[in-house]
Amino acid sequence: MYPIIIIFNLILMNWYISKIVFSIENKQAAKSQFDEQLRLVAADSTEEAFLKARTIGLNEEEIFFNSNQNEVKWEFINVSEVIQMSKLEDGIEIYSRIHETEEAGTYINFIHQKAVAIRLNECAY
Repeated sequence: MYPIIIIFNLILMNWYISKIVFSIENKQAAKSQFDEQLRLVAADSTEEAFLKARTIGLNEEEIFFNSNQNEVKWEFINVSEVIQMSKLEDGIEIYSRIHETEEAGTYINFIHQKAVAIRLNECAY
């Protein structure tokens, strides 16, 4: 009985996609790096989803030493987007971004290479 209640509550909850942004500080890196993470958050409102996403970001700040013994700092910047999902179902679009480039062929080849890598990694197991 208890698992049915949990599943029922999950279905009835409001779900949000939140984008959490981190700065990756590494003095050895040539360029500034930022990690944009999409996280699924259950909440009663957009404000609650925003606050939950901020809590996730703050809790995941970290300082560590990489394999070259250089200090790396992941610093939470903020939540840049909160989008309510209308429903949960197989194949639903959760995020979209338009990528513009002057090198369409290079971009298309890059996407094909990523797809091949995914297939090869799956076949390796």
